[in-house]
Amino acid sequence: MPKGGFKSITVSDTVYDRFSASYQQKKNDLAHKGIRSLSGYVSHMLEERMQEDKVLARHAPLIKKISVDQDRIVLLDEMKKRIVEVTFQEGALFCQLCEEKDCLHVGYALAQPEIYEALTAKGIKV
Repeated sequence: MPKGGFKSITVSDTVYDRFSASYQQKKNDLAHKGIRSLSGYVSHMLEERMQEDKVLARHAPLIKKISVDQDRIVLLDEMKKRIVEVTFQEGALFCQLCEEKDCLHVGYALAQPEIYEALTAKGIKV
């Protein structure tokens, strides 16, 4: 039973192991932020993710992710009533609609964890 003011949740062994390994790797840096336990780390990560979702919803409410392929992300831009492709070109993301490497669509794509991870895996610095 958790102590007062706290609730418990259940996660799979795989999720627990990933959080635990990540916490162990970052333990010293996290202590400087006042995070001194695995549960504190998980709470911090959840709170951070909720903040990201809140910011993204406020600044890009009219863009929705449709799909992610190996070399592109397909978005729906509700304001322009258009499907937008953001692709990997010459080591960077490129918006096919705006014909730019730095637009709202590229920014939205970079905010997607799977895109960020794919870029990192390809050795592309974000």
